[in-house]
Amino acid sequence: MNASMENTNRIIKENDIKFIDLKTIDLVGRLHHITIPYEDEILEKLTKDGVGVDGSSYGFSKVERSDMILIPDFSTSVLDPFRTAPTLSVLTGIYLTDKNQTRFSQDGRYIAQKAEDFLKESGIADTSMWGPELEFYIFSKVEFDTRTSFSFYKLEHQEEFFANAYHAANPFDIYDDFRDEISLLFKQLDIDVKYHHHEVGERGQQEIETQFDALLPISDKIVLAKYLLFNLARKHNLFITFMPKPMFKQAGNGLHVHQYLLKNGKNAFYEKGKYANLNKTGLSYIAGLLKHAKALCAFTNPSTNSYKRLVPGFEAPVAITFGQANRSATIRIPSYVNNPEETRIEYRPPDGTANPYMLMSAMLMAGLDGIINNLDPISEGLGPIDTNIYDNKNVHVNFLPKNLEEALDALSEDNDFLKRGNVFTDELIQQWINIKHKDVESIATMPHPYEYKMYFNL
Repeated sequence: MNASMENTNRIIKENDIKFIDLKTIDLVGRLHHITIPYEDEILEKLTKDGVGVDGSSYGFSKVERSDMILIPDFSTSVLDPFRTAPTLSVLTGIYLTDKNQTRFSQDGRYIAQKAEDFLKESGIADTSMWGPELEFYIFSKVEFDTRTSFSFYKLEHQEEFFANAYHAANPFDIYDDFRDEISLLFKQLDIDVKYHHHEVGERGQQEIETQFDALLPISDKIVLAKYLLFNLARKHNLFITFMPKPMFKQAGNGLHVHQYLLKNGKNAFYEKGKYANLNKTGLSYIAGLLKHAKALCAFTNPSTNSYKRLVPGFEAPVAITFGQANRSATIRIPSYVNNPEETRIEYRPPDGTANPYMLMSAMLMAGLDGIINNLDPISEGLGPIDTNIYDNKNVHVNFLPKNLEEALDALSEDNDFLKRGNVFTDELIQQWINIKHKDVESIATMPHPYEYKMYFNL
């Protein structure tokens, strides 16, 4: 019996498990689940046969070939802390119904596995390491609706600082106990928290940063972390959102991602004495991210709301360049890192509306493309820029797409880098573009309440 099954059986025995809950996310990143009563031999049956689902309802395939199978990955087994009956929670892989039970190419967890496999096969490195920063707002009451004849949202918040609330202290930081509670829950489920704090937003913005992990497990942990946060908020009669821009004239929510590569257990980006202690591999990885930054936005910033956060002139990371401690740049290199093994870059555009598996797989493939093609961001004129871009009139840089439609157009034109190792398929890329164009079309024809102030009496 392998370690994951031993751990699963331990959880079952110690907690007298009554149900097994199989969880997976759909193409756009929304969580789904199906619950099965626990009985003898159920683990063996689920491992062999899985559970059938309608994949078209997950946004994956056409209805005429939509039958798929969820098979649990018992290495992800945890005790669900929010179910009344003792319940084992397990993430799944998605398989086709052919005789070989082939992995489904649009399954996010499979994409992440393929990206990790491609990294190893390339010989560039053995492992990619990722450290996400989860930013979100907490509200005390939320109402919203859209009909043919009216549209509104109303947010109520217990906090209201006069100005920048970054690292605000209690008693004014009223959700510090909430963040303590969720951090302890995270730890129970093997999500290690680096730290948590109040963010810049003056109306209840929070941040929790996790410790580094490899691509697939950290993606799993983001899915699980959001599940825990939404449930704990519901328990306390609070409302959480990861929307990039939930409020006018308030800081947006990002999902900044720190990242580096490991080879033979050593940081593959580090070279002492070079710019930001980054060697040629690290710089080429940066060049790949910047070269494909516009196309990446289709995965890193996949909502129409994303581009209300990515607005030039603010602290938003919209300039396609890099620099030390430069928060206006797409890529920031933390200047406070002293440990060579933690030399890294921070990719700042992403937000929480992203599918985490595709988010980090796409970034990895872009970075590897830069290494494979021996790109140099300095000779390409992509930086470094260590000053505020908007304060320096002599600096000329390109910017990220202004809206989701531009990002999708960029992905349509620039996607070969994603298809190495069959990590992303043509079918997946086109399905993603089709689904996201529907978001664009939905917003394009919807009157905005603010337009009534602007135009109703003209």
